[in-house]
Amino acid sequence: MSRRPVNPSRRHSDGGGLPFLGSIHSKSRSSPLLSIGLLVVGAVLLICYLYSGSGRAISEREALSKIEGGVSCTLEVHRAIPVLKKAYGDSMHKVLHVGPETCSVVSKLLKEEDTEAWGVEPYDLDDADGNCKSLVRKGIVRVADIKFPLPYRPKSFSLVIVSDAVDYLSPKYLNKTLPELARVSADGVVIFAGYPGQHRAKVAELSKFGRPAKLRSSSWWIRYFLQNSLEENEAAVKKFEQASVKMSYKPACQIFHLKSYH
Repeated sequence: MSRRPVNPSRRHSDGGGLPFLGSIHSKSRSSPLLSIGLLVVGAVLLICYLYSGSGRAISEREALSKIEGGVSCTLEVHRAIPVLKKAYGDSMHKVLHVGPETCSVVSKLLKEEDTEAWGVEPYDLDDADGNCKSLVRKGIVRVADIKFPLPYRPKSFSLVIVSDAVDYLSPKYLNKTLPELARVSADGVVIFAGYPGQHRAKVAELSKFGRPAKLRSSSWWIRYFLQNSLEENEAAVKKFEQASVKMSYKPACQIFHLKSYH
């Protein structure tokens, strides 16, 4: 199969400033109402500025939504990495990410201390940057159709993270893919899936993915996992929820924690 790499997902952040706060006093006598109005506007801008600078990554998600018309669960993986590290500890030392734009996730994981990372790109890659091309040449990132067996031995990775991939699979192929993800993991599988009503790749999705995204409810996924003997990793769920509260993390995608096959 030809491997044509792609640009990592672009991340955007909002900027802000505090204009005209010093002009309030000079106009207070001639126009009291104007002064009050400027004071209120200045206070609102100050609050917005402080919130945007608090270190939250929500602005990135909102910016991406405006650009692409939807929420990227791959971008959500970027936001969730600190929480995943708290929840999974040593299991984050050898990670496989599966999903589009995997070069961006793998690159971020490789910057984490004591973390090895690999990626599987389920779709053809186009217009890759130099970093992504390098990851492909080294075999760290592979292009592979996840509807077929993955090219890895059982328990090759401690943790497998999946994003923006299973939403495009019918139950027929999910029956093959999810057991494969559990097979190559030793300590669990984390799935990032879209909420019903979210949008995915509106213009290019039919040509790139072959079918529109099927965004399923959490109850659908839970029934599916039970029917296919995929057990919830309750210990990981509890740790992830506790870490999310401490770090004020609110996911924009559904996140499921599954056990590996033993």
